Amino acid sequence: MKVKASLLTTFIVLATLIVVYGQDPAASQAPSSTQSSSVDSQGIRGYLLGPGDVIDVRVFGQPEMNSVVEVDGDGNLSSLPFLDPIRAKCRTEKEVQKDIATAYAKYLKNAQISVRITERKSRPPATIFGAVRQPSQVLMLRSVRLNELISKSGGFTERASGTIQILHTEPVMCPAPGDEADAAPVDGSVPFRIVQIGDLKANKPGANPFIRPGDYISVTEAEPVYITGSVVNPTGVYMRDGLTLSTALAMVGDVRKEAKKSEIIIRRVKDHSDEREIIRVDYAAIKKNLKPDVLLKPYDWIDVPESSPFSGGRLGQTLLSGFTQAITSTASILPMRVLY
Repeated sequence: MKVKASLLTTFIVLATLIVVYGQDPAASQAPSSTQSSSVDSQGIRGYLLGPGDVIDVRVFGQPEMNSVVEVDGDGNLSSLPFLDPIRAKCRTEKEVQKDIATAYAKYLKNAQISVRITERKSRPPATIFGAVRQPSQVLMLRSVRLNELISKSGGFTERASGTIQILHTEPVMCPAPGDEADAAPVDGSVPFRIVQIGDLKANKPGANPFIRPGDYISVTEAEPVYITGSVVNPTGVYMRDGLTLSTALAMVGDVRKEAKKSEIIIRRVKDHSDEREIIRVDYAAIKKNLKPDVLLKPYDWIDVPESSPFSGGRLGQTLLSGFTQAITSTASILPMRVLY
C-alpha cells in the first residue's frame, strides 16, 4: 500500500509540474506562430540528468521495489525505497544505475537494477523567432550549435537584416571544463551576444556558438527603404549593412530612361523627430564615379523624378512620339485607294 501511495503521490506531483511548466511565462511570451519541435536524439546516450527529469527504476525479482522517481531540486533521487538520496544531476542514467545497484546490494544479493529515463524536463526549450521561416520552440536533448537551430527553423527569410541576437536565460546546468566562467555572471547581468549572419555563413571562428536550453534567439528583421517614381519596379527594399543608393536602385531594376538622374530626392527621417530632411543626389555623377555613392538609412524614401518632355535628353523622343501619333491620326481619316 505504501508503494502504491508513493506512486500515486509521484504522479500527482508530475501532473502538477507539467501543468505549471505549460503555463511558464517565458513560454507564453513566445510568438503565437511558433511551433514546438525538437532536435533529433543523436547522442542521446550521453544525456545528463537534471532537476525535473523522471526515471523508471526496476528491481528484478522485487516488483514491490519498482518506482518512478523524479530528480529533485537539489539534483538527487530522494524517494527510492530504503535508500538515502542518490546524486543524479549532471550524470548519465548508466552512472546512476550503477550507484543504485551498489546501494541496493546492502539489502539484496546480486541485485539486478535497470534505470530508464522516461521524461526529460530539466531543460526548457530554446525559442527562435524573427526573420526565420518557421519560428519555433526547440527541445534540445544534446549539444546544438546555432547553425543547426537556424536550419531546424527553415533558414533565414529575405527580411533577415544581418544580425542574430542570442539571449541566455538559464545558466549552464552541467558546464564542461572551460565553461564555468560563462555559467553565472558575477555582476548579475544577463548574458547576451550578437552574431553576424555573414560571419555564420562564412564559418568564421566564434560565429557558430552552442545554444543553451532556454535561450532566446532573435534573427533581426530589416527596416524598409521605399523607392518611388521613375524606376522599373517601384517598391520597398529591406536594409542591409552598407546599402547604397546605387545598390537599392539596382534591386528595383534601376531608373527608367526618362528619369531625371541628376536630381534624385531622398527624404530622410530626422533623428528623434517625425520630420524628414531633403537630400538631393546627382545619380548620373555617381554612375560616372564623379561623386561618392550615398549610404542609405532605414525608412529613407527615394523619389526618382522624370525629366521634362522637352529637356535635352527627351526632346528627340518627344518629337518622334508626337510625329508618329500625328501620322497615325491622319492616316485613319484618309481614303483608301487601290492601284491595279
